[in-house]
Amino acid sequence: MKKIIQQLLPFIKNYKKHVVLNIVFNLLYALFSTLAFVSLIPMLNVLFDRTQKVTKEPVWNGIGGLKDYANDLLNYKVSSLLENDNAQMALLIVVALVIFTFFLKNLFGYLSMQHVMYLKNGVLTDLRKDMYKHIIELPISFYSKRKKGDIMARILGDIGEMQNSFFIILELIIREPLSIVFSLIVMFSMSWQLSIFVLLFIPISGFLISSIGKRLKRQSLQTQQEAGRLISTVEETLSGLKIIKSYNAEQAFKKRFLKSADKILNLINKIGVKNNLAGPMSEFLGIITIAILLWYGGKLVLIEKVIEGTTFIGFMALAYGILTPAKAISKASYRVKNGIAAADRVFEILKQEDSMPDLKNATELSGFNKVIELKNISFKYENEFVLKDFSLKVKKGETVALVGQSGSGKSTIANLLTRFYDVNEGSISIDGKDIKHITKTSLRSQIGLVTQDSILFNNSIRNNLKIGSENATEDQMIEALKIANAWEFIKDLPEGIDTNIGDSGNSLSGGQKQRLSIARAVLKNSPIMVLDEATSALDTESEQLVQVALENMMKNRTSIVIAHRLSTIQNADFIVVMKQGKIIEQGKHQELLDKKGMYHKLVLLQSLD
Repeated sequence: MKKIIQQLLPFIKNYKKHVVLNIVFNLLYALFSTLAFVSLIPMLNVLFDRTQKVTKEPVWNGIGGLKDYANDLLNYKVSSLLENDNAQMALLIVVALVIFTFFLKNLFGYLSMQHVMYLKNGVLTDLRKDMYKHIIELPISFYSKRKKGDIMARILGDIGEMQNSFFIILELIIREPLSIVFSLIVMFSMSWQLSIFVLLFIPISGFLISSIGKRLKRQSLQTQQEAGRLISTVEETLSGLKIIKSYNAEQAFKKRFLKSADKILNLINKIGVKNNLAGPMSEFLGIITIAILLWYGGKLVLIEKVIEGTTFIGFMALAYGILTPAKAISKASYRVKNGIAAADRVFEILKQEDSMPDLKNATELSGFNKVIELKNISFKYENEFVLKDFSLKVKKGETVALVGQSGSGKSTIANLLTRFYDVNEGSISIDGKDIKHITKTSLRSQIGLVTQDSILFNNSIRNNLKIGSENATEDQMIEALKIANAWEFIKDLPEGIDTNIGDSGNSLSGGQKQRLSIARAVLKNSPIMVLDEATSALDTESEQLVQVALENMMKNRTSIVIAHRLSTIQNADFIVVMKQGKIIEQGKHQELLDKKGMYHKLVLLQSLD
């Protein structure tokens, strides 16, 4: 708990005004909660003719005598009215006192809830913003083994759980305990003997309640983890619906989802049983205490006559009034455990450090003028090296193609050049500067990336293009679309470049999506282009259109082309043939064919000779 609060403090500091006001209003609420029950005693005294006769107006002797002064002043006013046979007015005054104290109690309760609402909503919105900024800044490697659904569950579900449960702690540590403390102070002033019974009830109840909730945090954590798996299943189902249906795998995915849903049901039912037990148990224990008080207090009133009957009724009202905050504390303590479990998962992500931060002395890369050099680099994702002592130079204006069988390390070159990952050994430099000493933002601003999977967003064509250049004009966008061979189909769409392309651009064909991705890269206007198997997923007709678009884009640029279809790289200045992370051949297309080596075999396999 202490650790979570320390982690939340930087967020809470932005709303310290609401914290202070919430504490002040909770304090006043607790005070008037007690006074509201105390105000019943004068009314009962009037009803049962037990008002203490005060014939002389009391004198103010300072704040220390406030209680006696207020009591004597009220008795003086009521006594005067009763002596003048004006009992109705006396009753009206004491009833008005009851109404006024209950009004103030509820007013301060409302104001305290308002300020805790502003605090809670503000803090958790800031937390959600920070979490999103953090997850978007973490390196690609962080997500290589994580499920997207689990991350989504944390930023949506877990923060929502914190909002619903964790901030009850402000009431748990301020409002309700103060209500109990103020009530006990007044009760002790009435009868210390009776108050002992109430004091015995609180620790016994607390012990029994806490013994039930020991496993609650663990079960809450399990529920939230399972919710992450459930969301992952839904996300994977929607993403791969065509494959699921084509393989008749609906039953397998239904079984997977239902198993996860049933597990969540079982866990939330167990948590619910404990949550639901807290209130009734605390109330039942309270009623037992009230019953003992009635027996013992009745003896003090009727037999020993050490306390007035009306005072005893007021005491009973205060004692029963303690049940409400005690019940709230027991229920809140359960919900706080849910919030702590959720907060642990949220801060696990927020505490995750960037494994590839910009170095303190990192400089900006303002342009590209000479050469890209990969010098003796080795890299592994896990245990096995994907690249081993790999070296390559790409001069400005050259088009270099990387070819080879799957798993030879071609796409890894693209990942390393854009610093999605860092090399384990060796170095990558641009114009003699190691890219580890260049800020990632300025490095990536010099590189345009077109991947095999056309990553588009559920938005308009215009907004998808603006990812390449936020300030691009409409004329610049149209020009980029023309270079990418995309304007021919976009101009005929109902709303042109303002047409929404749907989730992942699924309202477009594969070739149209890829050309739109190329237009986005053209609009970015980077001097270095990295094309990672940009045509491998296309049919022949689409490939030809995209190939023309790629050739248009690569003019006057330095390009590194990772190719699966060798027909797309015959005009490259330099072709590098890779196998198991090493270069086994290099040269121009015809030179490599003449060698009758690996490249020649690959060409034959694709029937291009």
